[in-house]
Amino acid sequence: MPNKSVKNATICVSSEIGNDENFGAVTPPLYLSSTYKFEGFNKMGLYDYGRSGNPNRASLALTIAKMEAGAGAIVTSSGMAAIDLALNLVPQNGLVIAPHDCYGGTHRLLEARQAQGRFRVEFINQNSERSVERAFDEKPSLLLIETPSNPLMRVVDVQALAKAAHGVGALVVCDNTFLSPARQQPLKLGADIVVHSSTKYINGHSDVVGGIVIAKDEAIVEQLEWWANCTGVTGAPFDSYLTLRGLRTLYARLDVQEANAQKIAEFLEAHDAVAKIYFPGLKSDAGYALAQRQQSGPGAMLSFELVGDISHVEKFLTGTDLFQFAESLGGTESLICHPATMTHRAMPEAARKTAGIKDTLIRLSVGLEHIDDQLAELRRLFANISEG
Repeated sequence: MPNKSVKNATICVSSEIGNDENFGAVTPPLYLSSTYKFEGFNKMGLYDYGRSGNPNRASLALTIAKMEAGAGAIVTSSGMAAIDLALNLVPQNGLVIAPHDCYGGTHRLLEARQAQGRFRVEFINQNSERSVERAFDEKPSLLLIETPSNPLMRVVDVQALAKAAHGVGALVVCDNTFLSPARQQPLKLGADIVVHSSTKYINGHSDVVGGIVIAKDEAIVEQLEWWANCTGVTGAPFDSYLTLRGLRTLYARLDVQEANAQKIAEFLEAHDAVAKIYFPGLKSDAGYALAQRQQSGPGAMLSFELVGDISHVEKFLTGTDLFQFAESLGGTESLICHPATMTHRAMPEAARKTAGIKDTLIRLSVGLEHIDDQLAELRRLFANISEG
């Protein structure tokens, strides 16, 4: 009898391996068909139409659901589609409580849905006990958590927030994109739903855009599946195939990326040109103790503020090479971006200011290159400032 108590790292590598009953393929075959034959009149097989179901999408969903300890998962066409899918569970005119320092795309989506009259939104500092209590007094329908936050890496207490949210009857959705199930499992901490931009660490190779929604309860999974089929936000077969292929190396990738990020964070913390650094792997970070409790590692994302003003940022970012000057994160290559003009440019300036996203903030997604080469590139970029 197979061992059912396998570790997440083993699930990541072995899930759906050797399950092909037709030809004995070790890796899951790619099924591109948009439609499937019925067995007979009124006798539908496991799949009928590509929007409703696909073997590759099912394999990816099953694997991630196992890793997140969920009852099931839905694979979507993007991370934003995953967030929007979860928002279908909010009743008309219900209240959504969201982080004030969330990803810019999430902020834009929530504001747009509110402007439509779909639901109400309140952005709060989820590390402020007073703000949380005041928000829960309004009896929200859904609490959205993003931890660590994008781009300030703020860590919030999932367990405490989930308990308080459930006390007023709210669903709890946690964006786990920055850590993946390899470093955090929000459902075990009390969340009802987990969302991912699988574009990032889950795929890990910057060549697929996708999202995943995982739910703890089967009834919620069924609701999400209905909405995904109804609205057509499900992911493509080839994207699912590539994402499952990329997922196989998640632990191997993240172990190296995280170790590199730790060394880079320590380098930046000691640098005179850095005003502040945000990385939960540093003991000086406000979220360090909480991260130690609810995460199995700090992840490989970090951000820092330069001393000076926007002109220093422009000089620093001149001639980037090893760190690709681009949006997104979680790929094998290192990326560097300026949140205020890139990932969070759609966020109103006042909202960025409230969240603490300064014009001097720079975000790094640390890749698999040798740490000596990564540090050499950063030293060269810092030299741009003094030479300018």
